[in-house]
Amino acid sequence: MVLIVQKYGGTSVGSAERIRAVAEHTAETFRKGNMVVLVVSAMGGETDRLISLAHELSSNPHEREMDMLLSSGERISAALTAMALNEQGIKAMSFTGRQVGIITDTSHTEAKIEKVTADRVKQAIDNGIVPVICGFQGITENSDVTTLGRGGSDLTAVAVAAALHADLCEIYTDVEGVFTTDPDIVSEARKLDMISYEEMLELASLGAKVLQARSVEFAKKYDVRVVVKSSFSSNPGTVVTREDKEMEKVAVSGIAYDKNQTKFTIMGVPDRPGIAAALFRNIAEAGIVVDMIVQNISSDEKLADISFTVPETDTAKTRDIVEKVARELNAAGISTDKNIAKISIVGVGMRTHSGVAAKTFQTLSDSGINIMMISTSEIKISCVIDSKYTELAVRVLHNAFELEKE
Repeated sequence: MVLIVQKYGGTSVGSAERIRAVAEHTAETFRKGNMVVLVVSAMGGETDRLISLAHELSSNPHEREMDMLLSSGERISAALTAMALNEQGIKAMSFTGRQVGIITDTSHTEAKIEKVTADRVKQAIDNGIVPVICGFQGITENSDVTTLGRGGSDLTAVAVAAALHADLCEIYTDVEGVFTTDPDIVSEARKLDMISYEEMLELASLGAKVLQARSVEFAKKYDVRVVVKSSFSSNPGTVVTREDKEMEKVAVSGIAYDKNQTKFTIMGVPDRPGIAAALFRNIAEAGIVVDMIVQNISSDEKLADISFTVPETDTAKTRDIVEKVARELNAAGISTDKNIAKISIVGVGMRTHSGVAAKTFQTLSDSGINIMMISTSEIKISCVIDSKYTELAVRVLHNAFELEKE
């Protein structure tokens, strides 16, 4: 028998009608002789509603209490889905993160999974019961509820699939798979039949919203075969798997963009060892993830400007740190720019194809788009540009690399 973990997002369980459709699809899969485990997100819009309610009562809600609050959304959808399955004649039981044994660290709102015991889930499967698991949540060793960050239900599904040694992990969303770029910007964007873990990880971390980046990292580590597909159609979707030689024939597989970035520049700092370390140590201790970093040396080589980007949600926290460090270093000043976007091209074939960077920069230049910052790895090139050129940049790069072609 094949063991399949199926994850359904908020849109897929957004109403009683949609939950009934999920139950019918699961029942069909189960009756074909498969063992099935479901992971569900909160109903569409529920998490945002709870966040809004929390901020009506507190300007700075305590993170522990936010986890208690936000974890309730998945409990509702899991229980309702289990009820719908039972109505289909399929024995089903809902399980919280605690009942599954999803043990995390103590980083509230962004917890990392340390282990998954899944004893009760295994017992349910052995008894012919379909477990319906609350995504997005776990528990610390001290029994405090935690959540796994935005998109955390993807991580729950992959982690459970790894713990159960499942044959397949299906991620059902409102799109038909992974596309070469956002179809809302480029109508010719093409669905990929297959993508490597490395490419998917880069795309997810660079702004593509199909899968949570941490779930892809987990899948790669434990070799979990993942398929991204739509809960609204029967099309085959996109397989996320290990890289093979065929994938290297294509230089660029996809283009991602991220408008949720802020660029900070601290100007006129002394150009001597330890200055950058002092700045970024304080930022790291605050739990802020820095993306791109550029340092420019002045003409007299005694002063430098340091620019870097952080997630837009960390803007206020970062500004407080940068202002404090700037005063301590007698810097000339700081600047903040929220009107930026990061455009990234990704492809494992970039390892063996030359000229990709040159083509990227020339394409943007030909369209009058100035590049503020550049970051590269073996399989990606990212450029920070003015956010007003985001859609144009995506379109011209998609066209330049002919990603609409098979």
